[in-house]
Amino acid sequence: MQLRALFIVALATGLLHAAPAQAQAQAWPAKPITLIVPFPPGGGTDAFARPLSAQLSKQLGRQVIIDNRGGAGGTVGASIAAKAAPDGYTFFVGAVHHAIAPSFYPKLDYNIETDLVPLTVIANPPQIIVINPGRVKVDDFKAFMTLLRANPGKLNYASAGNGTSHHLAGELFKQQSNTFIVHIPYRGAGPALQDLIAGNVDMMFDGLGSSAQHIRAGRIKALAVAAPKRSPAFPNVPTTAEVGMPDYLVSTWYGIWGVKGTPQPILDRMHSELVKAVNSPELKDVWAGNGSDTATMSQQEFAKFLNSEIKRWAAVTKASGAKLD
Repeated sequence: MQLRALFIVALATGLLHAAPAQAQAQAWPAKPITLIVPFPPGGGTDAFARPLSAQLSKQLGRQVIIDNRGGAGGTVGASIAAKAAPDGYTFFVGAVHHAIAPSFYPKLDYNIETDLVPLTVIANPPQIIVINPGRVKVDDFKAFMTLLRANPGKLNYASAGNGTSHHLAGELFKQQSNTFIVHIPYRGAGPALQDLIAGNVDMMFDGLGSSAQHIRAGRIKALAVAAPKRSPAFPNVPTTAEVGMPDYLVSTWYGIWGVKGTPQPILDRMHSELVKAVNSPELKDVWAGNGSDTATMSQQEFAKFLNSEIKRWAAVTKASGAKLD
């Protein structure tokens, strides 16, 4: 009888603790929600985050606001998100860059796996090798490689910042192609793309999501897509395997994190709303235009995938010898 009584007390206590969280989740959201985007406007993260915020606003009946916090390869915004109140009104829009950062920045003041809670991947566009056609006057990848090998160190490539996938993709390319291109880091893919379009830099290893509209407009030229198959959005652009670099495969995936300590019922609700949004006809069209398939994961799948990506990019960083410039 005594054990039974203790069990009943423990059960009642657990239900009492669970009740406020459940009630909070049912009332959520009661005010606008902020999505922290750790790069300036105009980059690949924005290309997916802004349509997503609009769709979530419709679904939730509350405004979902984008807060751009660029700097240090996306780690400034991640640090801000990790320190936000765990009340369900701040979420983080991160990317593959944040799987690279742990091996690249030795003194991060947050842990992407424990201070933020992985919810789901939202998009998985491949990276694409793009040039400014006014500065780099070649017609295809073969001519580009001939130019590179004849001019070591004379061409440069822009990136979204030190330790981003743009940077490491460039270092991986140099390693596999035995070429040398000068790295020029920016405070985000948006500013880097602007300088590429303006003709201030030669090339970029960019996510297809941010480059797509500029390729279509003829402002930049695509030479190859770093994926196993051609992009349906750009069927005339060959894969890296087709141009002789089969091992050069890079994806610029994007994901959503919650803040550690956010009530699990709210995280679960946000996850289901994200899956619903990404699979909506409106966003499927946007994603296809940005060269990305629809992509979502369970919270557990994303956590496992994130851990595998951290290990993969740590190996690339070590092998390339890339460091902060």
